[in-house]
Amino acid sequence: MARNPLPFKIILGSSSAARKDILAEMGYQFTVMTADIDEKSMRREKPEELVMVLAEAKANAITSKLDTTTYKEEAEPTLLITSDTVVVHEGEVKEKPSSKEEARQYLKGYSGGHVSTVGSVLVTNLKTGVRRGGCDIAEVYFHDIPDEVIENLIEEGVVFKVAGGLLVEHPLTLPFIEAVVGAVDSVMGLPKALTEKLIHEALSDP
Repeated sequence: MARNPLPFKIILGSSSAARKDILAEMGYQFTVMTADIDEKSMRREKPEELVMVLAEAKANAITSKLDTTTYKEEAEPTLLITSDTVVVHEGEVKEKPSSKEEARQYLKGYSGGHVSTVGSVLVTNLKTGVRRGGCDIAEVYFHDIPDEVIENLIEEGVVFKVAGGLLVEHPLTLPFIEAVVGAVDSVMGLPKALTEKLIHEALSDP
């Protein structure tokens, strides 16, 4: 049962299927817009800074396409939600794999080990201009992943659409996940608790 109509509207600034599913699970109705930015051109030393900068760049790219004066005049606020996630393995930031070889290297590296996911959420109130953002970190521990499973994941191609080629919810990956420390929805790209908190803050701050 969708919780809208609430006294606000939501635009999800992401084409990610997982993020759409999570926001729908939270009970929200929303429209989707995507930001066309060159993520590789933005570099930061710390993963937390990188994902925040990318979420801000996505928000800026989307708001530049919108007639923001319309949103300021509407009675109901519209919230734009943007986010970004990276995988950190052995101190290195892993983004979406750009080749089969890179995806293979990532997944073999995770086998029998563990990774962290660092995710950002940024909520922009298009009526008031208020922005509230934050980060969430989770860890995923793996059993040994057979080469055959890695090859099947690569052939299927979904690994190229997600940070670090990491698919915790995938039927092929699921049996080889030993434990998740933190929220699974955070690993998948949109931490529910943080998103709810930021929605509330973006609405309540004048």
